[in-house]
Amino acid sequence: MQRLGALENANSTLPSGKAFLHFPDTCAFFGFALGRYRNARRHRAKEDKAGGGHAHTASSTAEKLLLLLEHPACYTLGRGASLEHLHFDPQHPPAPLHRLDRGGEVTHHVPGQLVAYPVVDLQRHQPDLHWYLRQLEGMVIDVLEQQGLSAERREGLTGVWLEGKKVAAIGVGCRRWVTQHGLALNVSCDLAGFEAITPCGLSLPVGRLDQWRPGVTVQQLQQPLAASCCKRMGWSA
Repeated sequence: MQRLGALENANSTLPSGKAFLHFPDTCAFFGFALGRYRNARRHRAKEDKAGGGHAHTASSTAEKLLLLLEHPACYTLGRGASLEHLHFDPQHPPAPLHRLDRGGEVTHHVPGQLVAYPVVDLQRHQPDLHWYLRQLEGMVIDVLEQQGLSAERREGLTGVWLEGKKVAAIGVGCRRWVTQHGLALNVSCDLAGFEAITPCGLSLPVGRLDQWRPGVTVQQLQQPLAASCCKRMGWSA
């Protein structure tokens, strides 16, 4: 992870309020109340190390892992993202700024946003990132359908929209066909921070779920998202 601007303390600990739910013999599910990027990546690295760091030798837990969390306010850039989509000086960002090993342009994370990082060995499914991106979109669409909402994809773009507003951003990386990063669904977050960037490099409006379903919370959607992930990945919940 490349450091840009003012980043968090490198000695920060794992997030407080950690909850653990284990799907026997299939999937490990970790829910973090509030987690920093460094903590999520550190936890992912521990699981990878447990499997020897290689997809073909990884343990069943390392191959089937789902991290669900909320991040404190920050901005993230994909590996090849342009700084032109920042509306601020990257040396003096309004919130911590990170460049990550994922695809996509700049996005914004903030509490009230449900972030999901599935760790999937695509060699056991389809070694195709386009297929995987459509599965991530499908997870969000499944959750919104349970809320009685008809979500949309847009041809040639990645993400999920409601009535023309983008409510979920997706950016992934892959190492030896084991996935990294994932999706962020705006649930009840403050959208003001998105005004400091061109989200995902698209001049399109951003929305959040509680504009359609007032009172909905990240916590209410964690289990439905986990269930959709398990169904689509063939993991028994």
